[in-house]
Amino acid sequence: MTPTTVVEIGRQALEVTLLISAPLFIAALVTGLIISIFQAATQINEATLSFVPKLIAIFLTLIVAGPWMITVMTDYIRRLYEAIPSMIG
Repeated sequence: MTPTTVVEIGRQALEVTLLISAPLFIAALVTGLIISIFQAATQINEATLSFVPKLIAIFLTLIVAGPWMITVMTDYIRRLYEAIPSMIG
């Protein structure tokens, strides 16, 4: 196994990680932005107010995007396992 192969595997792993985590991060970001606008409009400055809505948004996003996320991870792991013989030999 060459250093180039190791770097390529690491790059692909990071890409899959970012791809899988993006929907959850976007849901948390959008929910936080909406809550922040609400807090600014009503002048309610409570830091814990955004925690529960973010948690609910992430949970709903996980329910909706979960099957896709599992498919992406499974495909990556399957490709990685199938490439083991060519990496060794």
